[in-house]
Amino acid sequence: MLKIVGIDHIVLRTGKLEAMLHFYCEVLGCTLERETEPELGLVQVRAGNALIDLVTLDSKLGRMGGGAPTQGDNNLDHFCLQIEPLSEEEICAHLQAHKIAFGKFAERYGAEGFGRSLYIKDPEDNTVELRTRRLG
Repeated sequence: MLKIVGIDHIVLRTGKLEAMLHFYCEVLGCTLERETEPELGLVQVRAGNALIDLVTLDSKLGRMGGGAPTQGDNNLDHFCLQIEPLSEEEICAHLQAHKIAFGKFAERYGAEGFGRSLYIKDPEDNTVELRTRRLG
């Protein structure tokens, strides 16, 4: 059985990176955590024990998410749930038992640093990343 321990991060797509950084850092008090190379287009800000990932629309990651956010098109790319430590095999078996399709585990950066995660879809086709807490 999976046990959620918190939200690790959310990913917001933006065409207004400077305004978003001002809002989240200056207005809401988040701090700049990490910036990737510009062509990848990812800036991460610390929000308590979680991260808010800002992805620029014209970057490699941003283009993967489709067009710009509009009144009718959402800008949430995915959200990540952190789960209690389980082996990758146990997680995959659990998802298979519930007939949930899933991708491959990969090393990704989140609120607690680098760790292993995979992606699934909820019934509304929202992308949910499941991230295991590191053992020890």
